[in-house]
Amino acid sequence: MENSESEEDIPTKLEIQLSHHRQRYNWDCGVSCIIMILPKAKRDHLLNNFNKVCAEENFNKSTWSIDLCYMLRRYEVKHLYCTITLGIHPGYHGQTFYEKILQKDGERVMRRFKEAAGIGIKISQKSISCHDLVQHLAFSGPVILLTDASLLQCDVCKLNRLTSELRSCLPWTTNYTGHYIVLCGYNLGSKKFLYHNPSFKKRICMMSFTSLDEARCSYGTDEDAILIYSNT
Repeated sequence: MENSESEEDIPTKLEIQLSHHRQRYNWDCGVSCIIMILPKAKRDHLLNNFNKVCAEENFNKSTWSIDLCYMLRRYEVKHLYCTITLGIHPGYHGQTFYEKILQKDGERVMRRFKEAAGIGIKISQKSISCHDLVQHLAFSGPVILLTDASLLQCDVCKLNRLTSELRSCLPWTTNYTGHYIVLCGYNLGSKKFLYHNPSFKKRICMMSFTSLDEARCSYGTDEDAILIYSNT
């Protein structure tokens, strides 16, 4: 992480104010998360030019985390992409379900990883902890996380699992439903994170550190986390 504040400086609870945005399609949860973290002028530009921008980004209704990083760069948002896999996890190859997806997206995804450093996109191959997430939220800004939607919980909504009608954002097998959320706060006393879920109408959800770890570290997520530096 890019801060040097001491443990004593971390607030016991925090909520970053974001303008909620509900996804409109079955593929735009990641883009919707970007809309939530953009300052108003850039948010309005993306909303008013949504189809044009998505066409120019060329991800064709199938967004990977690296695609989101390119869009963040487009809007000059400082960020760091943390992932345990640079490129495409080798375990996804050779599986019938993945073949069509990789045929469609594989070349673009690998090219974007290869070219990222040259255009200023920072990628760090590492796993990050709940403590890392808390520290980033406290001092730097929100976090866009890739999760397994079937493992998301909300203690506020009293939902233990999202309904079967939840729209999938990434085309994985039925035992993995990729879905992006935005972490926006935490409570150290209750050990819970606050987050915006773009599949819902305006609300702030809450889940335990342990449950979030399960959802964000599930096979298929590559533990992707995009740390947004809105306070620097």
